Amino acid sequence: MDHSYSNTKPHQKGKHLKLNDRTTIQGLHSKGYSNRAIARELNCSPSTVGYELKRGTVSVYRYKAVEGQSTYELHRSECGRKSLFLRRHKFIDYVSHCFHNHGWSLDACVGYALAKGIFQKDQVVSTKTLYNYVDLGLMDIKNGDLPEKVKRNTKTRRARV
Repeated sequence: MDHSYSNTKPHQKGKHLKLNDRTTIQGLHSKGYSNRAIARELNCSPSTVGYELKRGTVSVYRYKAVEGQSTYELHRSECGRKSLFLRRHKFIDYVSHCFHNHGWSLDACVGYALAKGIFQKDQVVSTKTLYNYVDLGLMDIKNGDLPEKVKRNTKTRRARV
């Protein structure tokens, strides 16, 4: 609302409900308050209250804040992109073997595996991802072991004043 006489504070975008907000919803909902009245109390959207009531309802018209909180935490644990490191461990072990035993670069390992059909396209991670794994220390290859990476000057250059 852009009205100067509005008595509600603006809702902060991206703010998640806490357990005490959920207990407030539980108490007001059990007293028979509407979604809009509960939303005014919590300073959030009525649809947020409706979604929360749907999420935490365990039986007909019975909302429990603890159930809503546990469902919220379950959904939050499953969100986000999952790493390919554990799912592509056979290919990463192959790259590590070729690097240490044959002296190949990471890019050569990827190219050879795809060209000879040792691994399918969906079983291979990109060269950039392999270098990121080396930077993060997830592989047994260190940055000092990569000759081209050591040669490059990665320092930032400053303009003279």
